[in-house]
Amino acid sequence: MQRRSFIKLLMGSASMVAMSRIFKMEMAMAADEKIDKLTKPDEQWKKELPAQSYEVLRHEGTERAFTSPLNDEKREGMFVCAGCELPLFPSKFKYNSGTGWPSFYDALPGHVETKTDYKIIAPRTEYHCARCGGHQGHVFEDGPKPTGLRYCNNGVALKFIPAKG
Repeated sequence: MQRRSFIKLLMGSASMVAMSRIFKMEMAMAADEKIDKLTKPDEQWKKELPAQSYEVLRHEGTERAFTSPLNDEKREGMFVCAGCELPLFPSKFKYNSGTGWPSFYDALPGHVETKTDYKIIAPRTEYHCARCGGHQGHVFEDGPKPTGLRYCNNGVALKFIPAKG
């Protein structure tokens, strides 16, 4: 077999494995509860959100790694969408992934929705707030137990609400 054919075969096989994993994650997440949708015109979002949050939430941008104060947040509480305050992650789901972005091993059922993102050519699973559709980040299969998932979140797409008491 020629080297070029072999490389194409490997690339095709890797893509099929990645696609099957993404499909399985999307199917599992789709089975969760439904959230009422919140829609606003883009201009309204632009007025209401800080510039960096607007870029990430509404235009699927990415903040620089290691810039979010939420990366070091260790208090008990809830991480909510910065666009609509839908609860997404209880603090007990947070862990230090070492990636420079707040990371969680699970999300509240039905509170995030996913789609396949091809921006870097290789398919990735992108997730959004189920209420306002705000881009949060990407989910990967290299997280800790019990899920093995890593929800890699943009800090500017979140707000932290400390637990009372």
